Amino acid sequence: MAMDEEAPLVVEISKNENSIVNHERDVYILSSAFLLIFLAYGAAQNLESTINTEGNLGTISLGILYLSFMFCSIFASLVVRKLGSKNALILGTTGYWLFVAANLMPNWYTMVPASLYLGFAASIIWVGQGTYLTSAARSHANDHILNEAVIIGKFNGVFWGMFASHQLVGNLITLALMRDEEGGSTSGTTVLFLVFVCTITLGAVLMCFLSKRAGKEESRQQDSSASSVSSVATLLKSIITLLQDIRMLLIIPLIAYSGLQQAFVWAEFTKYIVQPTMGESGVGGAMAVYGVFDALCSLVAGHFTFGLSSISMIVSGGALVQGAVLVWILLAHSVTVGALGILYPLLVAALWGIGDGVLNTQLSALLGILFKDDLEGAFAQLKLWQSFAIAIVFFLAPYISLQTMLVIMFVALCFSALGFLFLTLKVERAFSY
Repeated sequence: MAMDEEAPLVVEISKNENSIVNHERDVYILSSAFLLIFLAYGAAQNLESTINTEGNLGTISLGILYLSFMFCSIFASLVVRKLGSKNALILGTTGYWLFVAANLMPNWYTMVPASLYLGFAASIIWVGQGTYLTSAARSHANDHILNEAVIIGKFNGVFWGMFASHQLVGNLITLALMRDEEGGSTSGTTVLFLVFVCTITLGAVLMCFLSKRAGKEESRQQDSSASSVSSVATLLKSIITLLQDIRMLLIIPLIAYSGLQQAFVWAEFTKYIVQPTMGESGVGGAMAVYGVFDALCSLVAGHFTFGLSSISMIVSGGALVQGAVLVWILLAHSVTVGALGILYPLLVAALWGIGDGVLNTQLSALLGILFKDDLEGAFAQLKLWQSFAIAIVFFLAPYISLQTMLVIMFVALCFSALGFLFLTLKVERAFSY
């Protein structure tokens, strides 16, 4: 009789232990899948402005991609709620596969449709990622009776640390497979993109092993599928509500700047700073350095994230680093040869990677902490404004000088940093009270 009474306790403990292990396992599966997918896409994106130059096909394709990304982000939260975050993640991988495959035969009839579809796929995969990761962090914190903000920060640090290493792995593959030839041409691109198609396929398969997130997310998914009309109405109300929230309004400039600084690396840095001194094949090496420092900084920043005060200090440090780099390039940039010509772009790449690692981890953690009741909507706002800023850079890049872009970036950085500091020092104190 005593044995029967004790049995349920043993079963309950076993379930709890499995639940705890699954949360951590899911974070590493999610991070590994994104690493495989984005080592291919990230390296391909870095090359677009240098290998698909006829009619600015590469740059314009990326501009179309992020414009599509921006518009699709408006409805991405609705799609994720209906599909569930796991299914949204799996569907999102198809867009990256199609875009990289289109680079095997790059022309207006392959790149433009692939870019349009990737805009949709990217919007749901990133909203799904933010929702899934935050849900896993909360469940893990609940199981261990830990501070939720600390676990959200650490899980984001693990994810962004592994994710940022895609720049290292992907660009080392680029460096190994691409060769500059006489006459300015480049060989090895077909093999490179075939390898990338295979890695994305592996990432998509790995995504299938994620656990479905249970509880509040699943109940929202079931409720939202009851009526399409009511779902759209709820979505529009959510968007309007978030845009009326002073916290979101003060974060949006920083979100937009995070998109600007990413696009600057992909479009301007590789074209004007790396390629003139290191060649097209050198783009892979420079972006590999960028990826190493991005990954390390993401891990460190996530480890030291304990709440709004720590986020404020970490973001301020990252903003100072990127501000210093912008001023340095603006005042002292010149094309040099020899060892200095190689070291200069690599140093800029390292410093820029530090700033990007800070923004990625801290913005995701900040939204997860402040907008608990509407995670999908908050992360949709993140990708909407990021993609809007990225699209602007890709469309403007062919028509403005590097110096003009640097001035725009510096002004945007100062404005966004001031808004963010006002949020953390003044407004959020009132909310916490």
